[in-house]
Amino acid sequence: MLRKLLLPLVALTISLLALAPVRADDAKPFLHPLFSDGAVLQRDVKVPVWGWAEPGEKITVEFAGQKQTATAGADGKWMAKLEPMNASAEPRELVVTGSAANHKSQITNILVGDVWICSGQSNMEMGIGGCNAPGEIASANFPLVRLLTVQKAVKYEPIETTACKWEPCSPQTVAANGWGGFSAAGFFFGRELHKALNIPIGLIHSSWGGTICEAWASAEGLAPLADFKDRVEQVQKTAAANREGKSGPDAMQEWYAKNDPGTRDGWAKPDADDSSWKPADVSKPWEQNGLPEFDGIGWYRKSFEAPADWAGKDLTLSLGAIDDMDTTFVNGVKVGGKDVFNTERLYKIPGALVKAGRNVIAIRVLDNQGQGGIYGNTALLHVGLAGNPQSNLALVDGWKLKDSAPLAKLNGRPAGITDNNPNVSTVLFNGMIAPLVPFAIKGAIWYQGESNGNRGMQYRSLLPAMIADWRAHFGVGDFPFYIVSLANFQQTAAEPGENDWANLREAQAMTAKNFKNCGLAITIDIGDAADIHPKNKMEVGRRLALAALAQTYGHPIEFSGPWYREMKVEDGKIRLSFDHAAGLLAKGDKLTGFAIAGEDKKFVWADATIDGKTVIVSSDKIPQPVAVRYAWAGNPVCNLYNTDNLPAVPFRTDTWPSPTDNNK
Repeated sequence: MLRKLLLPLVALTISLLALAPVRADDAKPFLHPLFSDGAVLQRDVKVPVWGWAEPGEKITVEFAGQKQTATAGADGKWMAKLEPMNASAEPRELVVTGSAANHKSQITNILVGDVWICSGQSNMEMGIGGCNAPGEIASANFPLVRLLTVQKAVKYEPIETTACKWEPCSPQTVAANGWGGFSAAGFFFGRELHKALNIPIGLIHSSWGGTICEAWASAEGLAPLADFKDRVEQVQKTAAANREGKSGPDAMQEWYAKNDPGTRDGWAKPDADDSSWKPADVSKPWEQNGLPEFDGIGWYRKSFEAPADWAGKDLTLSLGAIDDMDTTFVNGVKVGGKDVFNTERLYKIPGALVKAGRNVIAIRVLDNQGQGGIYGNTALLHVGLAGNPQSNLALVDGWKLKDSAPLAKLNGRPAGITDNNPNVSTVLFNGMIAPLVPFAIKGAIWYQGESNGNRGMQYRSLLPAMIADWRAHFGVGDFPFYIVSLANFQQTAAEPGENDWANLREAQAMTAKNFKNCGLAITIDIGDAADIHPKNKMEVGRRLALAALAQTYGHPIEFSGPWYREMKVEDGKIRLSFDHAAGLLAKGDKLTGFAIAGEDKKFVWADATIDGKTVIVSSDKIPQPVAVRYAWAGNPVCNLYNTDNLPAVPFRTDTWPSPTDNNK
């Protein structure tokens, strides 16, 4: 199945040989900010050095005894390439000189080593300061490890520059900036590589919490995947509207009036006829409320009864988080709106709008992709007197929902409506990866998947497409790409069954195993049932480094826990064989985490015993078994390891359909 899904990537790699030009920002520096004091340049490959000057200007680049030249093109961009260099901890100077007056940059303290991109969502973004590791911060004196954090940016077209600077790793720099400091997973990974290799390590941290994988791929990278065609086209329409200067509230209202039947027909008005609308359960996305696979504009309506003493008084309206963008009306008048999907809505209802008795809330929702609408923590849905939470009325029941305009029929939106929403296809590649291209790198580590957790089948093709996309853009070949498998999270399941995160982990493992130069770090044993951001990032970094040291650097070490290879049915039992199986062991009194099923596909917990490099699985309830699953849950109770203390990769022997296989 994976091979079939990966076939379009061959065409992807070929098509990216002629990438679309990147749109430059207004400010075009003489030398790209990636080349700042303290930078690490990549060893053993040609190193592009670039910037902007006057068209036709001659540029000279000098470093480590080399002198390379370039000429600025008609757009002012120039690029020279340094010949491959050995690793060096000697601080040296990079001098770039243009033929025009005042065009000279002297960059100091430059090292040569290996540069890794650290990307993904919040578990990559989580800083070392959030890991309860004050001792690790205090001892983080590694002047040959350099840190660079990319500014968060949502862009509808690729940009060429970003404000950034390199900093030597110290207790101060590793704990500074952002959520708890520099990426903890990235730091611990880089620290282990530096200790093992004794060379300079550059870490470029570019991640954003709560983001989806497709936001990190380019339009070219998503082109082979039909699921994202409409979404990419919508981004491109928005980019075109931005270029034409169609922005601001007036333009936005004109756009809604032109594209949204609900706006034109007055669905915000309190007397609008909603008798034919669907009832809505606001604990669930609208895909589970009668709008399957719907992206676009939909409307919610609900009335509430205000006590007589509320009339004429300001109220506070809480709606929780809405996916993606909302415009909220009360009694036909707009009271608020946000264009970020993961931000709670808390709006003031002016007293002039409030009347005793029936008041009507109407919410216009624009969803770009994935799940949409009002859903989540219903405790956040309430209305009450401003400053008096004891007066709150719950707004959970009685909602109605109606679809208005599918995404495919919407023309380019004016600038401004989604400029802060990172969960749109391509926008994080455009804003946070494109400005790094084509900086020479060694590889990348990736901790993401939670936000694609219910789309495991789609992720089988999406993640490889993104990897191929990055490789084509950076131009250093099929560079190493190491994936963190989702950690265990939420309550344990009493009985075996289907699980979204198990499917996503399977997609991660399939990519790591079948896509060239990829690897996997399993974290199924170091998560936290109550916290989606487990704090043991030191072990995450160590396991990523093990994979890199073995698979990229050729160190003769074990880097993986047991990995399922094949099964055989023997006298009513199933024998499982594994790779990376030296010294199989169970941590605990007995082996746990295995489930077994017969032809009816109904799994039960199984007895499991270790027999050399194999595991024998059986159950008295399944006399004729055909399939086994291991650690197939969000937070499984499982304990199969090898003697290198590395946990087994969760797996299943079957390929039976999952309820989420068709999720888009």
